[in-house]
Amino acid sequence: MMPGRVRFANVRADRMGSLRASSAERQGTKRLRRKAPTRELKFIDLFAGLGGFHLALSQLGHRCVFASELDPELAILYERNFGLKPSGDIRKVKLRNIPKHDVLCAGFPCQPFSKAGDQKGLRCPQWGDLIDYVVAILRYRKPKFFIIENVPNLVRHNRGRTWKKIKERLQEAGYDVDDEKLSPHMFGIPQIRERAFIIGQRGNLNGFKWPDKSPSKKLSIKDILDRNPAGARKLPIQFLGYLNAWQDFLNRFPKKDELPSFPIWAMEFGATYPFENRTPFSTGYRKLDRYRGSFGKSLKGLNPEDVRAALPPYARYEEKRFPDWKVEFIRKNRAFYKKHKKLIDKWLYQITDFAPSFQKLEWNVKGGKRRIWSYIVRFRASGIRIKKPTTAPSLVAMTTSQVPIIGWERRYMTPRECSRLQSMGKLRYLPRAKDEAYKALGNAVNVTVVKEIAERLLHHDSARVQ
Repeated sequence: MMPGRVRFANVRADRMGSLRASSAERQGTKRLRRKAPTRELKFIDLFAGLGGFHLALSQLGHRCVFASELDPELAILYERNFGLKPSGDIRKVKLRNIPKHDVLCAGFPCQPFSKAGDQKGLRCPQWGDLIDYVVAILRYRKPKFFIIENVPNLVRHNRGRTWKKIKERLQEAGYDVDDEKLSPHMFGIPQIRERAFIIGQRGNLNGFKWPDKSPSKKLSIKDILDRNPAGARKLPIQFLGYLNAWQDFLNRFPKKDELPSFPIWAMEFGATYPFENRTPFSTGYRKLDRYRGSFGKSLKGLNPEDVRAALPPYARYEEKRFPDWKVEFIRKNRAFYKKHKKLIDKWLYQITDFAPSFQKLEWNVKGGKRRIWSYIVRFRASGIRIKKPTTAPSLVAMTTSQVPIIGWERRYMTPRECSRLQSMGKLRYLPRAKDEAYKALGNAVNVTVVKEIAERLLHHDSARVQ
């Protein structure tokens, strides 16, 4: 695609949703009507990605003097969006080549600390040492402030020991340090996405106060959506089939009975394998002849390998006991099946050939009408999740299949809509490939949240740079 066409496509997409996006964006800026800064501050943007820090601080009147971004495609986009060419790998940049600045911003890779990753922390060979370079810059250039963002598990990783080490190093570099967990939904943006924010000021934070956490009760994801946008990815036929099968289940379910608040695990319907004080593994696969596996399949006469394959995937782990939460879910699902056996048996054939993750349903719409197409849908490894259209699920560096689905339009959210969830609706250029756009937005920092923090850290009178 030629550059001119990229520009037209992105501008057009932004105009289409400008009216809807403005409501959420105005909510996120109402809280920032304080006295303007007395002077322009210089900041640097490390691990810049799509430039969330850049957008936030520039909107507050400050100027970016240096950026780094390892991904070459994102670096090109950054230059097109902001007119500043990022350096590449920060590990290869000499300290003397980083300009003097007042504020260091960094959203370094979260994989070593995320629950979704291997959690190797500072020992991660690929990303674990990146905090070293942040600290080195702080020591060398001595900016007045820093703002760092990462996953919440950073402060909990290794029972808090990882964060304790990082905090000590930041303090040794001359900074008073504080941390807090914040989410966009606390500031009028319809997305629940908690992140850890770490701030520091040379000397003393001088009574810095974090933004108030006051989630709006009137949040609606519809504020950031376009209506039937051109180019939106439609839900594939097989996925429509998964949802239609579960909708049939909802239609059959007695209206007088409340739908389960626990995840529905259909593989437990008819299963009898041991799960409370022992597991199939600890019992021994050769001793399970009198039991039944997924959907009530008899285990009698099967060799150990076939016995294991006949069990639900979550019951195949080589562990002596299941965790309490799993025991509770299995127990509730078997009791649910026992109570509604006649209804379930007439329906169950529809989903027995589905992949395991589509044989599970999380109905997070207590008291709502039983129509899947009225809600937000998310296909997850843990099951199909249905939720009210108040807030979007947390944006993560997701594959296309994990992108939230707008049920009433039977389509996936577009990258432009996801950008509004990150308060990036005015960002002119996004990655051309949708998968890359979703990934980049999932890794981005939320602009509104950063602005809320930066406004208080950089602009309160006692902390102004002299």
